[in-house]
Parts: sequence; C-alpha cells; structure tokens
Amino acid sequence: MKTLLLIVLTMCSVAAADLSQAAPAEPSRAVLVTGASSGIGKQMALTLAEAGFYVYAGARKAEDIEALSALPNVQGIRLDVTRQEEIDAAVSTVRAAGRGLYGLANNAGVFLFDPLVEVSERDMQFIFDVNVFGPYRVTRAFAPLIIESQGRITTTGSIASAYAARLFGPYSMTKSAMASYTEALASEMRKFKVAVSIVEPGNFQSDIMQNMQSRMAQLAPPADSSQYDEEIARMDGFTQVDRSHHADPQPVADAVLDFFTADQPKLRYLVTPNEREAALAIRGTLRRALELNQDQEFSLSRDQLVALLDQLLSAQVSQ
Repeated sequence: MKTLLLIVLTMCSVAAADLSQAAPAEPSRAVLVTGASSGIGKQMALTLAEAGFYVYAGARKAEDIEALSALPNVQGIRLDVTRQEEIDAAVSTVRAAGRGLYGLANNAGVFLFDPLVEVSERDMQFIFDVNVFGPYRVTRAFAPLIIESQGRITTTGSIASAYAARLFGPYSMTKSAMASYTEALASEMRKFKVAVSIVEPGNFQSDIMQNMQSRMAQLAPPADSSQYDEEIARMDGFTQVDRSHHADPQPVADAVLDFFTADQPKLRYLVTPNEREAALAIRGTLRRALELNQDQEFSLSRDQLVALLDQLLSAQVSQ
C-alpha cells in the first residue's frame, strides 16, 4: 500500500512539474514613465501599475523616488532627462532587472511663457533641453530594449501644438517639434513592429506651473519691464501655481493605457477636459490647412477640399 501511494505521489509531482514547464507564469510587461513624481506622470504610473504593468517611474529627487518605490508594482528610478549619465544608468538598471522593456512614456516636460522677441536664449535652451532633447535622449537610449520586445513608445504633447497663442511661443514650439518627431519616429519604427504615439492633453491638474516657477528661478532673472506687460498680466489666472480647479488627469493616463494595450493603437490621442479645448485644437489644425491652401498655384476648390476630407474620413473608418 505504501509503495502504491509513493508511486501515485511521484506521478503527481512529475505531472505538476511538466505542467509548470509547459505553462510558466507570464511576467508583467515593464514600462518606463518619465516625469512620474507628480501630476499627469504619477497618474500614468499608478494607472499602468494597477493594470498589471511593472512600472519604472522616473523622478529627479530622492524623496520622490522613495515614495514611488513604496507603491505596488512600481520602482522609482533616478532620471533627469537632461542628464545623459542618469539616462545611461537607468538603461543599465532596467537591463539588469531582466524584465526587458515593453513601453516608454516620455512624459517629463516643463512650461515657459514669454514673448518671443524678449525671451532669453538661455531660457529657450532650457525648455528645448527638457521638452525636445529629453524625449530624444531617452528614446534613443531605450530604443534597443523596445525593439527587442516589439513594444511601444508614446510622448506627452499638448493641444498647444495645434495653435500657437501669444506668449505660448516657446512651449508651443517644443510641442510642435514633438508632434513632428512622433510622425517620423512612427514611420521609422514600423519596420521593427514598434508602435509610436503622441498624447496631446488640454488643461488638467498638474504641477507644471509650480515646477516652472522653481526652475525658472534658477535661470535668467525676469526683466524689470516688458513691451507685453498687459498681456503678461492677463496670463496670471492661467499660470497660477494652484491648478486644483482643473480636471483630474485620469483621462490622460487612460489614453496612455489604451495605447499600451490596444490591438490597433492610434498615432494621436487628443484628450481635453471639455468641448471648448477640443474645438480649439481641431479648429487650429483646420485653419492651418486652409491657410496652406490659400492663393497658391495648386489651391484646391471648396468642393475638392470637402471631397478630400470625405476621402480621409473614409480611409480612417476602414482602418
């Protein structure tokens, strides 16, 4: 009887081992979110972690890294997108962990408003260093890992790329650059079966204004007076540090989650808290198309424009 029991137990152990080898538990896909210490970036990290992703959450301050690491499924990682040595160290950390990297969310960014004829070159270099060269550096460094996993890359843009208002020139320039960057990168990465997108939010709760004030204090001091004092005064309401009256950024995080999980992710995700901001973005884009078409040798007629729009809409629906 004991011999029979031993044989049965042995057979069960072998079967369990075979089952374990045949169907190993699938590890969580890993993603990296830059600028994850607060606001939209932190909401992205939380949303992705809750959805089952293992999240490397990039931050610059030790206390933020520690706080992020205390969250389930999240590992805080030191990452200033303006410092190549920190980017390289982050790549080494991710590689050493052995999970690979399926997704990259280039979210780190800063805001600056100033008249284009008065803004200092140092300030312009600063915003481009973070908003344009930051995603460029991080994407270039992590591209081999993303290509290995046939993963996905997204960048946080802005509706400010669709219309460049007064005093928004520096910021709109960087976000327009990232829109073009996304189009080119998507075309280049297609051969590796890597999807690329840009998420273009409107106004949501974030710490972007607070970060602007603290970082700009380290750069060129503001001029005593400006030719645009009146316009700058009107910006006070928009640029106030407390943005708690703006909508919760969850819809932006949901767009990033959709991009990382959808069978057919979109190239562009427009995410606004209200119809007015969405209309501003669409109207700005259409206005540019009309201005491009106006009074040139090969201008399209109204009927041709409408027919072209119908053709594009039909192609979009069939995708």
